[in-house]
Amino acid sequence: MSLLDYIRFFLALGFVLGLIGLCAWLVRRYGVERLGLAMNVGKNPRLRVVETRVLDGRRRLILVRRDEVEHLLVIGGESDMVVETGIPAPPADQVPAEQPGAGP
Repeated sequence: MSLLDYIRFFLALGFVLGLIGLCAWLVRRYGVERLGLAMNVGKNPRLRVVETRVLDGRRRLILVRRDEVEHLLVIGGESDMVVETGIPAPPADQVPAEQPGAGP
């Protein structure tokens, strides 16, 4: 192989790695939902994260709503754990508006 072939190979490799980096940056910057890659597009979502709190450097407390029932989970650390399940969700008129920064 000649020197020109090696240069062409490394330029192509750099180009492909640049495209992968650009795609990763776009997904991180705009999120999967904004780019239209979400799986539940046009569907009524049954599952959502209502609230999260950081307990320490490794663990989080998460309140998840599924079909108008809420579940309290601790994730991270050595194992994940269900703290409480079957919590009835408050009516829609009593749920406060989402605050900026309250999510993950």
